[in-house]
Amino acid sequence: ASVWELRLDGVAHEEAKAATEAFMAAETVQVQRMAKNGVRTFDARAAVVTLETRDESADRPSDRPCAILRLVVRHVTPAVRPDDVLSGLRAVADLAPPVPAAVTRLAQGLFDEETGTVTDPLAPDREAATAPKAEPAAAATVPAPEGPA
Repeated sequence: ASVWELRLDGVAHEEAKAATEAFMAAETVQVQRMAKNGVRTFDARAAVVTLETRDESADRPSDRPCAILRLVVRHVTPAVRPDDVLSGLRAVADLAPPVPAAVTRLAQGLFDEETGTVTDPLAPDREAATAPKAEPAAAATVPAPEGPA
């Protein structure tokens, strides 16, 4: 799965929140994408685990609204990309940002069903590399036999 952040400049938080709620409430969200064999229609909703809206206007010294979407997408076939989700938001809620979204992948890895998070597939290797090294055990000393050998 992947975790994405989509920055929608010029979109009010309330408008983005209503659109994400409509997207998540839908059973399916059909979108189209040009593929090498022509236009392909598929369900973008099935791959989306979570889609949340954050209001960043308080952190920005600007008069223009800006909504931030946080998205967790499962890796399925066909792959659902952030632009497919934006197409789905347009289809279900007529959300059309005035400028292209700034898209950032924040994480990619295995999806943990229990916690609902994307885990780092290399975490065990990193933990092993940073774990304190154990001191080698002292070699046992055996007294030398007395007399000729």
